Amino acid sequence: MIGEIVKVWRARSWMKKNVPFLYSWHAYVGYEMELFESFTEPATIQQVALARNIEMDLLEQWVEVGITIKHLKRVEDDKVTTRNRWKLPSSKSDPHSSGILLKEMMELHIPALLSYPQLLRNRTKQHFNSNIHGSTVAKTSILLERFAFPKVQKAIKNYGVKSILDLGCGEGGYVKRIGERHPEMRMVGIEIHEAVAKAAEESLQAYQNVDVMCKDLHEYDPEERFDMIMANNLFHYIDPSERLQFFEKASTWLEPEGVFFVLTPMQKSKHGKQFSSAFNSFFMTFQNLYPIPSQKEMETLAGKTDFTVDSVEPIVKEGGWYVMIFRKN
Repeated sequence: MIGEIVKVWRARSWMKKNVPFLYSWHAYVGYEMELFESFTEPATIQQVALARNIEMDLLEQWVEVGITIKHLKRVEDDKVTTRNRWKLPSSKSDPHSSGILLKEMMELHIPALLSYPQLLRNRTKQHFNSNIHGSTVAKTSILLERFAFPKVQKAIKNYGVKSILDLGCGEGGYVKRIGERHPEMRMVGIEIHEAVAKAAEESLQAYQNVDVMCKDLHEYDPEERFDMIMANNLFHYIDPSERLQFFEKASTWLEPEGVFFVLTPMQKSKHGKQFSSAFNSFFMTFQNLYPIPSQKEMETLAGKTDFTVDSVEPIVKEGGWYVMIFRKN
């Protein structure tokens, strides 16, 4: 009897733990299908289904969940409207929408984590297809700009930076922000994904002192040195056995007393241990992605090359995201 009670208790416990997933799932569907916008003004389920040409039964169920978790509410004449809009992801037209993070989590992270049993049985790993997912990952990185850019600005001011190399520049978000404030700054952005590099070129075409190159950073060999190198969201693309060589290259590409600015989630950090461990679990399902570094590893790499650690600061504590600044000796 006691054994049966324990089993029921465990089942109920896991059901309760799964409830928070409904909030993320519902917000993701609402963002991806732009349904929160459809219900900005009160409307019936039928009106929205017909206007959007989508399956009404599924929309009705999505609405029911939304009402239950208070993303939506019923109003007069069977109409429904969005509730607490400020808490929900903004539309796809907003490059800083939190929906971008939900999209990456639902379409990349969760499927990868669900593949663990199969990968464990087959003793194999997946291949991360950057042509398919590169754009989504680049857009997720845009969200971090809001947190990290003040640190970039501070570094430019404190170290008198006049030239910047952005490795893995994505769609050029950091470069564009810097260019708007420092039009005289000489900048080069390196991006391996062709579609993402093209988007960066289009975004930055008005800036005369900016060059974007579609290259693998391992094959890049600059003609001039830089005052600062940025490597944001990059270390999980670099094999740990090649990270020392990467630090050495960064040192040769920098002017004397140049700055190496690194933004990365870190494992075994003081903040965000749960998220960073899940992040690592996701990366480890792919044969061409690698574990995120620890602070100790980064400090060791700096000690073996020509760098001194100037600062280590968390910028998103919940996610274990840090900015590390290294100074060339």
